[in-house]
Amino acid sequence: MTLPARRAALTEGPIARTLLLFSLPILGANVLQSLNASINAIWVGHFLGEAAFAATSNANLILFFLLGVVFGIGMATTILVGQTVGAHDIPEARRVVGTGLGFFVAISLLVAIGGFIATPAMLRAMGTPHDAQPYAIEYLRIIFVALPAMYLYTFLGMTLRGAGDSRTPFIFMLISVILDIALNPLFIFGLGPVPHMGIAGSAVATLIAQTTTLLALFVWLYRKKYFLCIHRHELRLLVPDVAILKSLLAKGLPMGAQMVVIASSAIIMMSLVNRHGSQTTAAFGAASQLWTYIQMPALAIGSAVSSMVAQNVGAKRWDRVAGIGRAGVLTNFALTGTLVLIIYLFNRAALVLFLGSDSSAIGIAQHLNHIVVWSFLLFGVTFVMFGVVRATGAVMLPLVVLIISMWLVRYPFAALLEPVIGADAIWWSFPVGSLVSLVITTVYYRRGSWKKAHMLPATAPVVDATPAV
Repeated sequence: MTLPARRAALTEGPIARTLLLFSLPILGANVLQSLNASINAIWVGHFLGEAAFAATSNANLILFFLLGVVFGIGMATTILVGQTVGAHDIPEARRVVGTGLGFFVAISLLVAIGGFIATPAMLRAMGTPHDAQPYAIEYLRIIFVALPAMYLYTFLGMTLRGAGDSRTPFIFMLISVILDIALNPLFIFGLGPVPHMGIAGSAVATLIAQTTTLLALFVWLYRKKYFLCIHRHELRLLVPDVAILKSLLAKGLPMGAQMVVIASSAIIMMSLVNRHGSQTTAAFGAASQLWTYIQMPALAIGSAVSSMVAQNVGAKRWDRVAGIGRAGVLTNFALTGTLVLIIYLFNRAALVLFLGSDSSAIGIAQHLNHIVVWSFLLFGVTFVMFGVVRATGAVMLPLVVLIISMWLVRYPFAALLEPVIGADAIWWSFPVGSLVSLVITTVYYRRGSWKKAHMLPATAPVVDATPAV
């Protein structure tokens, strides 16, 4: 299969078709990533027990939180690369990449070291069940060793998508997932000289797969002379450009904070779930695995919309922006709606994959799915609109919406009603929060004030750099 070595234009052609073709590799990569996590969860849930499964559910929430810490900088890089590529300013795009790469290398090492040390304290703060804590500590500490590779791969994938290339991240994600799936049973159960490692083996498989794939991606990019590559004589680009770094931080931190709000809300909700015991925690973990798939179309379309709008803003093609938003919302309804219907039709069969047919947690998981699943249609529309507005640099309103819906609506709703209706208060808080976020976002989107936002100040300095061949 031939991979594109240069940028793909998202400013031309039929909007709906271009968006769909650009979204599909992103959706495919998201599916692969979640499929990998789900298969790993199946190994843990079926062969290591409910306590180990609950441990991975708690540990993965912390990992999501930490990925969210730098997600915003990566998203800001995606948008800024998209705008500069759309404006045909490739030297500026490469300055953005150099600044972002230098930042990611430094921050990934700091987070990995700090997280490794603080793992037990974080799990205790979440209220992780006592029987699951030893498993979670063992698993999460190895994941922290893998974190720098995860961070850098995420950064490279988002940068390539900003340049209009969604196929390359998909293909290398496929390589990573194949490696991870193949290595999981090997390290969990042991074979020959490979020792039996239990739950730690699952994390070791992820470490090897992520690191190997990252190195392979770097090798491929340089061999193909990808137009965003930074070469030896250009290492100065890794020294942060002040104007670009300010923009990445000013725009990226609020976007990263969005992920932190989502992740911290999930951790808080998990602490409520944990109070109902390991069975309810396992049920919630299994249902969350399915929810990940349901949210994938909206996440993929939202990311594609951001890249596409960013390039069109850079090219000053504002006539296409509204059409991109409409196409994104309609595509989300079609894809997410199909998945919601499938889950309602095959609820128990899907849950059995994670919990086993004789698990007492299945009934709990079925019940909470009936309450929550439909609300992901609302989430999808909101996320697509977020994708449009943040591509211009309007990043504060989405953050405010998430704070309101998740911290000021979802958690208080669950906490106040839990003594009255039990765990159902937790499940109902999800659709209530989604409805609130949709209403606020729709009002803001229709006002159109987000069109006046900018990623870089108009007076940002431009420094000469030699484009790659």
